[in-house]
Amino acid sequence: MSQNLQALGAQAYAKAVKYELDYGCCPQCVLATVQETVGIVDDQTVKASHGLSGGGGLLGEGVCGALSGGLLALSAKFGRDRDKLDRGRYISNFKKAKELTERFRKEFGGVTCRQLQQQFTGRTYDMWDAAEYKAFDDARGKQCAHATGTVTQWVVEILQRSAAQVM
Repeated sequence: MSQNLQALGAQAYAKAVKYELDYGCCPQCVLATVQETVGIVDDQTVKASHGLSGGGGLLGEGVCGALSGGLLALSAKFGRDRDKLDRGRYISNFKKAKELTERFRKEFGGVTCRQLQQQFTGRTYDMWDAAEYKAFDDARGKQCAHATGTVTQWVVEILQRSAAQVM
């Protein structure tokens, strides 16, 4: 991996971690950082990702919001356009999404918000209960921010590698 790509990935990691620690909402932090680092993502996509936080609606049951943000970023670049719904599955986007998801699972021991809560803290939480959410926030420390930064770094690196291959 080139030094420029590593530096850009490290810069994206640091910014996404800061955003997650300062503002929360991991999918938005991933997408905002990708937008500011390499473009591709528009403001509407950042906004639309808001409900994906906490595994979807803060319920913990769905895919980790950071991973969801990463998948959205990849699809913003490689996914199928609205006017091409009838033109095949665009399998290359699914391959990149699979790569990101498998790498995430290997690194963090799961893909759902609840699985990560369990990995990070030894238990799961009801994020709709104020006391439970506070307990989760205290127990997780910077681990969710690290996951957010890591996904962002990987996505930026995938996007930049793909851009370099086109040139």
